[in-house]
Amino acid sequence: MRSVSGAAGHAALAICESMLLSLTESKIIDGGEAKAILADAAAGHRNAIPLVTDGSAEAHEQAAALIEAILAGGNSVRRA
Repeated sequence: MRSVSGAAGHAALAICESMLLSLTESKIIDGGEAKAILADAAAGHRNAIPLVTDGSAEAHEQAAALIEAILAGGNSVRRA
């Protein structure tokens, strides 16, 4: 089951990144707004860490770190 969960996470990340790229390319949102969306998502995970008592704090930390890496280095969907 863990591999299915991991695959679902990878699929969700790819879909979300593709949607942000499509929205910026279509000029529905600008690059600054796309970055703000990612920053909000990372902050949501960072803020959840102190509240979590079920052992999933590490997952929130990893999610926040991944989103912040995307913010720092660009997207992982279209690297050309």
